Amino acid sequence: MSNDSLANLLKEERRFAPPADLATAANVTAAAYEQADADRLGFWAEQARRLSWAVEPTETLDWTNPPFAKWFADGKLNVAYNCVDRHVEAGNGDRVALHFEGEPGDSRSITYAELKDEVSRAANALTELGVRTGDRVAVYLPMIPEAVIAMLACARVGAAHSVVFGGFSADAVASRIQDADAKLVITSDGGYRRGKPSALKPAIDEAVAKCPQVEHVLVVRRTGQDTAFTEGRDVWWHDIVGRQSAEHAPEAFDAEHPLFILYTSGTTGKPKGILHTSGGYLTQAAYTHNAVFDLKPESDVYWCTADIGWVTGHSYIVYGPLANGATQVMYEGTPDTPHQGRFWEVVQKYGVTILYTAPTAIRTFMKWGDDIPAKFDLSSLRVLGSVGEPINPEAWMWYRKNIGGDRCPIVDTWWQTETGAMMISPLPGVTETKPGSAQRALPGIGATVVDDEGNEVPHGGGGYLVLTEPWPSMLRTIWGDDQRFIDTYWSRFPGKYFAGDGAKKDDDGDIWLLGRVDDVMLVSGHNISTTEVESALVSHPSVAEAAVVGAVDETTGQAIVAFVILRGTASETDTLVAELRNHVGATLGPIAKPKRILPVQELPKTRSGKIMRRLLRDVAENRAVGDVTTLADSSVMDLIQSKLPAAGSED
Repeated sequence: MSNDSLANLLKEERRFAPPADLATAANVTAAAYEQADADRLGFWAEQARRLSWAVEPTETLDWTNPPFAKWFADGKLNVAYNCVDRHVEAGNGDRVALHFEGEPGDSRSITYAELKDEVSRAANALTELGVRTGDRVAVYLPMIPEAVIAMLACARVGAAHSVVFGGFSADAVASRIQDADAKLVITSDGGYRRGKPSALKPAIDEAVAKCPQVEHVLVVRRTGQDTAFTEGRDVWWHDIVGRQSAEHAPEAFDAEHPLFILYTSGTTGKPKGILHTSGGYLTQAAYTHNAVFDLKPESDVYWCTADIGWVTGHSYIVYGPLANGATQVMYEGTPDTPHQGRFWEVVQKYGVTILYTAPTAIRTFMKWGDDIPAKFDLSSLRVLGSVGEPINPEAWMWYRKNIGGDRCPIVDTWWQTETGAMMISPLPGVTETKPGSAQRALPGIGATVVDDEGNEVPHGGGGYLVLTEPWPSMLRTIWGDDQRFIDTYWSRFPGKYFAGDGAKKDDDGDIWLLGRVDDVMLVSGHNISTTEVESALVSHPSVAEAAVVGAVDETTGQAIVAFVILRGTASETDTLVAELRNHVGATLGPIAKPKRILPVQELPKTRSGKIMRRLLRDVAENRAVGDVTTLADSSVMDLIQSKLPAAGSED
């Protein structure tokens, strides 16, 4: 990338000060940065005190055997007690913990007192099924309250859960059950998706056939579909959980006791089992949820639209919000069922005040049109969040204007499955925000951008995002493979955690994420970020969404190939393709002009909404398309391949 390309992209940069009323009453002020800078470990020790400990820790960090960290190691706590019981004991049992909204329109609200009873019953059921402290339990459920209850019940009895996204194939589920050596699987007959029931149990039956260590399958009845049952192995949730006592005494576990394993894709093809433990993870999840969203649990209604199967669902649906006593919305279905205004209908119905969603969703809403959210009362909203990938400035501005009414601060958060909790984000009562930038590390977090040699780059420079200090919610290892943990995260820059993401600092030193390093293209010796080209394309009024890849090119090393979804009013013509190429050239410089632009109807996305650029690269380089099993709709690739002869003009 030319040194001036980011500056060119931001030549019309706007900044937004925190709303005065929010800043006045903000949970976290600028003093938090000063406090953390003066005594980082003291700062985290103070945050740990927001939890209820059975044995208060006297140690903060043990870093004697890097990169293997221990946080609050001599403390003991029960994570489920922190998320449920203590709120009831504090007199908040009548507060709603979960407003559940099913896709078909059914709904129920569960108070903290009711949640405590349900978690206790489920914990007793797990014990009856032979689950003991240290065991692993696989969870394969839709977005229903039982998913939260199951995770908390595992935490209550000291069993590590491994949640597998409810859209993964039987083979993907089996490999995760096998790697974690799970003895129990919790699933359901199905869930509702796009207006009809979608079965889950058949995939579990197929997976468990390959996993002889599984003793029982616990099945939630959600859809009422006909469901095959294996006598002696399969158990209905309502049968065994429903008859349990609502009394269960939670046991305190070491702060470093395993809480969950969550699998994420690896470059070798074998998923990596990311291990998170209890005390440090819950400390940072609770602190960041309180600080970044300025949560007021007595009055806020919070909604994170992520799925329970991803880390965002773990940290910012289950553990962070519930540890803070929040009231939140949990929605089962898709944003376009039964109509494209469903999200805004939910915001209006429950008076949502804090909304946390993904750039992919925001760009989809943009494509559907400004008139849809305009039909709903979104005046309850006061803080907006973004998560999952870098957000382009156009989507950021649309989100602020059309959802936030030009009044809500946007917190653009960067973190990973591996980091466990937010690492880089604006603070809504402190930060003057910039559209498209995550801006700076949160208090107590060490993050910077380095060059190939690991040296910190100056303001205005670009390179690799690294974390320079251990943090409480960090992954402890890759399950069963300490060496892979070292090699994957700590070998590229000794002494630093390498996140795998490219980033730039602007002239103020604020951080702009540029996507994965393998999403940085090398064109004629210039590093060009796919994110920057995508942002430039989406800033054109005819483009709703874009995905950019680098394809091998004999002349330039890599050539830029762009796949774009046009807005409804735009028509695909050679003139428009040429106009888009010139628009990118004018925005980022001639070197960034895509060699080819292919208008398509859809982009290949995983069920979590991430664009699979690997598959687009296969198309761009005329290779056989690779594994499509993780796509939400694999037929998208057939449509894209059929478009290949219509490649845009080249010059």
